[in-house]
Amino acid sequence: MISVRAVSPLASPRVFSPPRSVAIVGAGPAGIYAAGALAELAPGTKTDVFERLPTPYGLVRYGLAPGHPESEKFAHSLHTALGASDFRLFCNVEIGKDLSVEDLRSSYDAVIIATGALKDAPLDVPGVELPGSFGGADFVGWYNDHPDSSPQWPLNAESVAVIGGGNVALDVTRMLLAEAQSLRATDVSAEVQEGIADSLVREVHIFVRRGPADARFSPNELRALGELPGVDVVVDAADVAPDRHIERMTKQLVHTRLAVETLRTFADAVSADRIAQRRVHLHFYRQPAEILGNGKVEALRVEHTDPDGYGHVTASGACTDYPVQAVYRAIGFRGTPLAGVPFDHGRGIVPHRSGAVVDESGLPITGLFVTGWMKRGAVGLIGAARPDARQTVETMLRQLDSVGERRIDRSPIAALLAAGNLLPVDWEGWLRIDAAERDLGVRHGRDRVKIKDREDLVRIGTNLPVHPE
Repeated sequence: MISVRAVSPLASPRVFSPPRSVAIVGAGPAGIYAAGALAELAPGTKTDVFERLPTPYGLVRYGLAPGHPESEKFAHSLHTALGASDFRLFCNVEIGKDLSVEDLRSSYDAVIIATGALKDAPLDVPGVELPGSFGGADFVGWYNDHPDSSPQWPLNAESVAVIGGGNVALDVTRMLLAEAQSLRATDVSAEVQEGIADSLVREVHIFVRRGPADARFSPNELRALGELPGVDVVVDAADVAPDRHIERMTKQLVHTRLAVETLRTFADAVSADRIAQRRVHLHFYRQPAEILGNGKVEALRVEHTDPDGYGHVTASGACTDYPVQAVYRAIGFRGTPLAGVPFDHGRGIVPHRSGAVVDESGLPITGLFVTGWMKRGAVGLIGAARPDARQTVETMLRQLDSVGERRIDRSPIAALLAAGNLLPVDWEGWLRIDAAERDLGVRHGRDRVKIKDREDLVRIGTNLPVHPE
């Protein structure tokens, strides 16, 4: 899961000279907050938002864990941001495939790239390609009914390793050990509930390279892990014992102190009280060395790391093999290149200066901007997308104010869409999908049930007949 937090109200805006025409690529939080910033800072701007999926909201819809208490709040926030903008929405239109970035640049005053980070960060260890080795992003997509995810997921391993020290690792673990009945009040499909019901997972080992003060677990997510019904959480007391670095960090940061306190509560549990059939083992100062197996995952070799008292660790050379039948990588996400936009492959981002995209020589490319995870990397809370988008929009408007020409005729894009025989889902189309999912939820005694099938989403969103000729 991706953490969320509220963002304080923004300061009084400087209003720039309208009107302008702007294309935003990506209808997740970063793109939608950019549209909202445009409405605030440059009233009258004509904004078109493009999204490759048939639905908007990105990580809020497909990245938060089912039943997350913040998901509805953030969906409402994004809905409000779009509702306050003079925008057009084009879902089910993939930039780089259906239209090019150059098509957009030739039709708008500016283009903002807000495509997010879609892929798992690579794990460079032997055996990572073995069957049974999974990317966390793929699993998250499955249990969130992402249209591009697999229809089924193999939950046939009894013992599983999860690699990662953040909330995604905790979310993956919670879903691996979830009871199907706990999902009945969420928006997941019947197929996901059935997959969870058939799960054979009984034990999960989470491996974190550094210590408890440097893990990115939020206190709330740790507590939620400890509240899983029928699951014991096991932590080695030696891993959370006080040292100068842990003491320093817990004094400086409240959330670190709360997280460490929760971990110590797990470590203090009496062994005789651990009677649950399923367990989570949280291991600190461990890093993956090799995934072992003959044609499939059979074990994970983990190397112990030595802390230096300042938050850094070094490899010790001492290894332990854990017999597991599946390994999930939850070590972060990476952006992917978009044709026509410079890309830093080492960092997985679009190179920029305060949101203005720069070329190989470091010079700004007129009219091309970036925000969100493609700008700063896959870090930060969802709420951080708002001030980040504002910075990019301010940079963009300052650049555009120095350019005399204004292009507010967006009709070329409509012609290109028509010529490509595309089926864009507009704002009214999304509202129809939203209503259909809520109707489906009513029939199942829930607020909403997600529709996963892309063809169904497009059919509803475009008002096509059930069986088009």
